Amino acid sequence: MTRKVRAGTRPPHAISTGRFSWLGLKVVTAKPTTGIAPYLHRLARRHHRDPGDVEDTVQDVLLTVHAIRHTYDPHRPFGPWLVAIAKRRIIDRLRRQVRTRAREVALDFEDVTFSTPEANLGEADWNKRVLGDAIERLPPGQREAVRLLKLQEMSLQQAAAASGVSVAALKVAMHRAMNNLRKMLTKSGGET
Repeated sequence: MTRKVRAGTRPPHAISTGRFSWLGLKVVTAKPTTGIAPYLHRLARRHHRDPGDVEDTVQDVLLTVHAIRHTYDPHRPFGPWLVAIAKRRIIDRLRRQVRTRAREVALDFEDVTFSTPEANLGEADWNKRVLGDAIERLPPGQREAVRLLKLQEMSLQQAAAASGVSVAALKVAMHRAMNNLRKMLTKSGGET
């Protein structure tokens, strides 16, 4: 029983005793995509549904073949060497996908509480107002540190030059301001 094979679609191991074995490394280093890429695509398609994953796997195999081409023995068949590399790369990618999918959670559109940004505008205004009120209740030195370092996003050196206070004093004022704001906002958050 013989199978009909279209020209140019035979796997590398089927012709390894002929053309590939006597060419040796020239096959691996010259143009691997002309002869082996279609075969690698078929191998990868057996295991991956997504065309992007198939292409990524083929690229992984081709890069690996290029990186370890020095291990190929020209006296041995090329096809089994290539298939062994391809199978290992396919398995590696499948394992990586399993690990990634175990960590990720797919969200549907229905899972989003407020899908439009307009739904949260009132809350953003309220947060700005509460934070602004809390900053206004800070002592003047701490309020100035927050204004320069956080609201105007100046560096410590720029803020020190603008305020006439040392860098160390600004750090202390900012630290105290953050602690005071945290206390004020947890109090106001608990009351509402």
